Amino acid sequence: MQKPVDDRGTGSEPGTPPARKRSLTWVIVPVLVFAALVALFAFALTTGDPSRLPSALIGKPAPATDFPALAGLSDGTGAVPGFSSAQLANGKVSVVNFWASWCAECAEEQGLLQVLKQRSGVPLYGVNYKDDAVAARRFLGRYGNPFAAVGTDKNGRNAIEWGVYGMPETFVVNGKGEIVFKHVGAVTPQSLEGKLLPAIEKAKALPSAGASQSG
Repeated sequence: MQKPVDDRGTGSEPGTPPARKRSLTWVIVPVLVFAALVALFAFALTTGDPSRLPSALIGKPAPATDFPALAGLSDGTGAVPGFSSAQLANGKVSVVNFWASWCAECAEEQGLLQVLKQRSGVPLYGVNYKDDAVAARRFLGRYGNPFAAVGTDKNGRNAIEWGVYGMPETFVVNGKGEIVFKHVGAVTPQSLEGKLLPAIEKAKALPSAGASQSG
């Protein structure tokens, strides 16, 4: 009787069919990749530094998205407009901030966004995420409105396109409309001085250079 081939030298169980080995590999590899990502997210959150979460959009054009204006919002001279990602590719550096009235951290950073606007000299664009228009207008009336335009993302689909993990998040966009920096979580005095302002200055100085790293 012919002796079965002993494939123990391959490092797998004896007698395991090659087709089965390949199918097991295709199952195990994605699981391991997913587990690694989960571990990375958990590390970033538990260490109190969510800015370590990765972004696949750094150095790429901002996703093609439209943000309709926040209904009823006025700046005293007229209605505050919404905006689209195409408008960001205007040759000037800009900042896009995702926020919501129900977000406590958004309220904490609002004053610093005004400081960011004044010190950087770049326009800020706000995206009101899954919010009630009345509550959003009340929020801006209470904490101030640093935005040149305020768009809305009622169903959250545009936030997904931008890779947003949660409120608030802030993006620096260069003059070509490319995302060059992402800050996850509320802007703090430390992140303003150490990350956002330097990222904006770098984008101003090298508008056509390679993107900076996410922080």
